[in-house]
Amino acid sequence: MTGKRMAILMAVLLGAYLVFTASRALDFIQSGGVIPVLLGLAILLLPGIGLWALWLEWQFGRATQRLGQELADRGELPVDDLPRRPSGRPERAAADARFTEVRIRVEADPDAWERWFELATAYDAAGDRKRARQSMRRAIALHDSGSAGGAGSAGSAGSAGSAGSAGDAGAAGAAGAASDSGPPD
Repeated sequence: MTGKRMAILMAVLLGAYLVFTASRALDFIQSGGVIPVLLGLAILLLPGIGLWALWLEWQFGRATQRLGQELADRGELPVDDLPRRPSGRPERAAADARFTEVRIRVEADPDAWERWFELATAYDAAGDRKRARQSMRRAIALHDSGSAGGAGSAGSAGSAGSAGSAGDAGAAGAAGAASDSGPPD
């Protein structure tokens, strides 16, 4: 099953859960009494949090797909050609070497969303999903703000200059984190 289909299935299942939970919460609220009403309100809060989390993840996935499609349209999508172990995971030495190459490119051009996208794929290949997501969020932010220095910059020269100082601090911090620690052991 593809990732997109799995996400849709999980969203449908979460939606069914949210409807069921909300109906139970309303039953508590309608029953009257202080404790059941408070319990019903607390139960209503959970579906709200679940819906909010689902929305954030869906938006992240759509933005990631949008950036990947833009790179693919330009023929610049990072190629996953790392040698694989029998389990399907990339070989450690190859992932480490790729990570080092990509990290150097990010440090050389920290305002290019394309480099951050590539860094996210390198982190993912190395098995560091947390840093992969952080790098992808940085790529999305750079792309959407128009402060990317790469060939595919979505913004104008004016918007690139206006986002400079705040974006530089974040890029330098993340690039520093990337250089301080390589892929997980």
